[in-house]
Amino acid sequence: MDLRTWEDQRGRVSTASGDVSYVDVGEGPVALFVHGAGTNNLLWRKAITELAGERRCIAPDLPGHGASPVTPDQDLSLNGLARLLGDFCESLELGDLDVVANDTGGAVAQVFAVHHADRLRTLTLTNCDTQGNLPPEAFRPVVELAERGQLAPLSVQLAADLERARTSALGGGYECPDLVPDEVLEAFVRPVFGTLEAARQFERLLTSVRGEELDAIEPLLKEFRVPALLVWGTGDPNFGVEWAYRFRDAVPGVTEVVEVPGGKLFFPDERPEDLVPHLRRHWS
Repeated sequence: MDLRTWEDQRGRVSTASGDVSYVDVGEGPVALFVHGAGTNNLLWRKAITELAGERRCIAPDLPGHGASPVTPDQDLSLNGLARLLGDFCESLELGDLDVVANDTGGAVAQVFAVHHADRLRTLTLTNCDTQGNLPPEAFRPVVELAERGQLAPLSVQLAADLERARTSALGGGYECPDLVPDEVLEAFVRPVFGTLEAARQFERLLTSVRGEELDAIEPLLKEFRVPALLVWGTGDPNFGVEWAYRFRDAVPGVTEVVEVPGGKLFFPDERPEDLVPHLRRHWS
């Protein structure tokens, strides 16, 4: 699906927690796709193109990402983002869900899932934050820059040079960053780093998302029995595959860990063929 067609599927809804832009493609049982910090719902465009014939695929943009606005007083903690996700689902009257998530969106999805287990058919996590690994050690220097207020001005400079952004901002998440189309890269980078104001809100998100919020749901995860699949790229320096197995051992609902050899953080975009068949199998 090209970007123009993707944009044609876009809607926007006001919720109690803020306005949300989203795409809504296909028909059938609802599958909800949640991206992480620094990308947006375009991360899922290839997978959704494959799945739209069998699922109603809905992919929101998180606040300050893609076409979703962010307000200065909006709650950008994991709890706040999970609440926004719940309000979004209520506003669209989505009913039962298959949830698929990546990166920071995986942490948001965990908080959402344990509080809405009765409405989840399945949960699928790709490389993402889990208890004990938020923020990942390799990403901690970026969070520390955000805490000092130094990330925003650097990020604005980065956004002005798309090729630097390709290698520096998102390059670590792709095996072949040179193959990411310019318009997709720009759609990722501009909303979060295009202005100093936007970059300040991104700083606020990075510093609002706390590992303690995952610690707090540990008792609920130990009782979580919704069928959960982990599809995990093994080439990701932030979210090593060992974290997938730790999650499996801690959460009774996990049915399987599928390893994607060499896959980086954003393999759902780069290698959808290594995700889509496992989703179909899990959903069946």
